[in-house]
Amino acid sequence: MALIVQKFGGTSVGSVERIQAVADKICKFKAGGHDVVVVVSAMSGETNRLISLAKEIQEEPDPREMDVLVSTGEQVTIALLCMALKQKGQGARSYTGGQVRILTDNVHTKARIQSIDESNIRTDLDQGRVVVVAGFQGTDSEGNITTLGRGGSDTSAVAVAAALKADECQIYTDVDGVYTTDPRVCDSARRLDQITFEEMLEMASQGSKVLQIRAVEFAGKYKVPLRVLSSFVDGPGTLISLEENSSMENPIVSGIAFNRDEAKVTVLNVPEHPGVAYKILGAVAEANIEVDVIVQNSAHGDSNDFSFTIHRNELKKTVSVLENLKEDIGFSGIETDDKIVKVSLVGVGMRSHAGVAAKMFEALALDGINIQMITTSEIKITVIIEEKYLELAVRGIHSAFELDHKIEEETL
Repeated sequence: MALIVQKFGGTSVGSVERIQAVADKICKFKAGGHDVVVVVSAMSGETNRLISLAKEIQEEPDPREMDVLVSTGEQVTIALLCMALKQKGQGARSYTGGQVRILTDNVHTKARIQSIDESNIRTDLDQGRVVVVAGFQGTDSEGNITTLGRGGSDTSAVAVAAALKADECQIYTDVDGVYTTDPRVCDSARRLDQITFEEMLEMASQGSKVLQIRAVEFAGKYKVPLRVLSSFVDGPGTLISLEENSSMENPIVSGIAFNRDEAKVTVLNVPEHPGVAYKILGAVAEANIEVDVIVQNSAHGDSNDFSFTIHRNELKKTVSVLENLKEDIGFSGIETDDKIVKVSLVGVGMRSHAGVAAKMFEALALDGINIQMITTSEIKITVIIEEKYLELAVRGIHSAFELDHKIEEETL
């Protein structure tokens, strides 16, 4: 008998029929003797609908009231799923984030979880009920409803699993696991049986949309085994854990992630003085704009060009922030490019193998693709390239590292 936390995303609960199918799946786990806590998202499209309503009234909706509004989407789903479970003879009880007592900070629309009181959940589990929790939400110390940001239901599920010390947190979605890359871009992409937290964290941060990055961070910190599964197709999914693959021949590279939502900003002829980089990036950070890849080019004697990437939606705001610094810092101008993408190669095997970067760059060169920026970590190599070459680059790198070939365990 195990304690399992299951999370179902918006597509999985996108209609009454799908909610009933989810209820069937939950009942099978209960029949197997397991305790089950379920975390759900709003029905597919509902959060976007609520945001659109808000923007019809306020161009920049009030953050507190926006949290009150969008949190109602999950409330609908928890009630409907509990009704479906009860209709099948399974006891169930729904909880909003506030009813569970998921305590967050007070940063509306991007709150972070501080603690969870699991006592109510345990009481219901002891009485044989399935507990259904609204994902994506909590309350601050003053009782205000808060939300965790888009995709926050993954984080809710992992946090609940950590608080309960669950045996496994299962994330059900519209894909049957984590793939070597997006199958829609590369048809030879292969589902991974297992991947480490480190690798999944890098893939999530570099553009893989399977799991929210904060959820992976949380799982790694509290050692919560994660499994990504399909709501629609039975299968083992992909296990995400601390342990590396036990195969005798571990693959050097696990996968390729990419992000289309990138834009590059170049600050031209920045005077070469101590603290200039801080002035630029400090002002950008104060505007709550996240910076990704950073490159400084020494090309003008006593001045440099300073380039960095940001989310494409933040480009206009970033330029506005930088324009306000022009007189103080003394740079000559700003160039922008919103036709770029980020492509990242990820694998814990990079730590013990040389020549990975060279092989990646060779694959890009063979396809005539120019690299604009490069950044690396112990288990990741990231390049910035022109957007039009994205699919060609992913396929070329995927083939070069033979990611379509499963490494079989050797027998001695």
